[in-house]
Amino acid sequence: MAEVEEITEGCRLPVLRRNQDNEDEWPLAEILSVKDISGRKHFYVHYIDFNKRLDEWVTHERLDLKKIQFPKKEAKTPTKNGLPGSRPGSPEREVKRKVEVVSPATPVPSETAPASVFPQNGSARRAVAAQPGRKRKSNCLGTDEDSQDSSDGIPSAPRMTGSLVSDRSHDDIVTRMKNIECIELGRHRLKPWYFSPYPQELTTLPVLYLCEFCLKYGRSLKCLQRHLTKCDLRHPPGNEIYRKGTISFFEIDGRKNKSYSQNLCLLAKCFLDHKTLYYDTDPFLFYVMTEYDCKGFHIVGYFSKEKESTEDYNVACILTLPPYQRRGYGKLLIEFSYELSKVEGKTGTPEKPLSDLGLLSYRSYWSQTILEILMGLKSESGERPQITINEISEITSIKKEDVISTLQYLNLINYYKGQYILTLSEDIVDGHERAMLKRLLRIDSKCLHFTPKDWSKRGKW
Repeated sequence: MAEVEEITEGCRLPVLRRNQDNEDEWPLAEILSVKDISGRKHFYVHYIDFNKRLDEWVTHERLDLKKIQFPKKEAKTPTKNGLPGSRPGSPEREVKRKVEVVSPATPVPSETAPASVFPQNGSARRAVAAQPGRKRKSNCLGTDEDSQDSSDGIPSAPRMTGSLVSDRSHDDIVTRMKNIECIELGRHRLKPWYFSPYPQELTTLPVLYLCEFCLKYGRSLKCLQRHLTKCDLRHPPGNEIYRKGTISFFEIDGRKNKSYSQNLCLLAKCFLDHKTLYYDTDPFLFYVMTEYDCKGFHIVGYFSKEKESTEDYNVACILTLPPYQRRGYGKLLIEFSYELSKVEGKTGTPEKPLSDLGLLSYRSYWSQTILEILMGLKSESGERPQITINEISEITSIKKEDVISTLQYLNLINYYKGQYILTLSEDIVDGHERAMLKRLLRIDSKCLHFTPKDWSKRGKW
């Protein structure tokens, strides 16, 4: 059996943890870092095939030293600058990517293909047939392979623009480890999930204190209290463009409110793993959702979008803060992003890759929105109701590729006797009706006061 002193970075071994059912389990984990606190070793572990937000520091009592796998010795290979690599390779390290393959034998529906609908096992309550549709004046592009199925979200190359963009080339040992222990934001204490590039001197603090209105950070409660005597903000900077009940949305220009935007990105990075932070917020707009009470407008979540997107992106990053998750706010953020696209007269899609939670929220929103359209169709002259992919996209502002992938995901679309048919079974209809009863938070377009700007005519934003 190996000794504790022999454990180094790159070793793999089973580690004791509690699962969501509060049961003990011993998943395989990799040692990412080792530190000594008062003569006692602590090990930072990443559980293989688990999300990085579960990574944690553990002591040797939770390690199964009998099954340790030491890193394979690698020949030192010079890098571009002539220096050898510094980190030992972990055993059988590989990047696993899930790829969904669409069989060539399965026809892919076009936006305007005619179709008829038949009951599924005799239990269909709604039957919808697709027919040739109207041409859209703007943003009718061909199929974008990156957007065909947002479930994978693996772009062909990382985008190198914006405040938070996908770039795995910087996924080194430092950024793989959480560096902030705890964040106090208003009445909430948040446990970060991932690395965020706050100043190095703040990473050793037990708690990082943030002003919940301007998001400036301080190293102590006394610093925060001193700041609050000077900070006169009680809501995010920028224009309030939506208010209904206690929910408001503020539009913030990344160029005009640079400090707030950068602080927002730093906070968001604590809970977004698939993005790398850059400090150029000028090309972005930030839409911050807040909840109002007698003390002010408290941040719930936000999304950002490019002022000019050549790829029809209507969201760059989207986040609901952990205290507000699983309460319908994520779907409300998504619905608001599409409401803006409707006012702009465009279709939109979120920037890929989506996080695991982001993907679940978008799939659920797309499914409910499209089913709402299909179930609201009325038949004329006793014939089956008809609609095209183009028309669904135009009504909802959801990009055509996302409409098609959602119909395929729900198994609604079939090819029968040369036609595409959409079949809504009893299970689909009942499940949708139950989900909509739970969806209490909705965007009211009458409460939106938003005038889109043509950023292409505004010089450097």
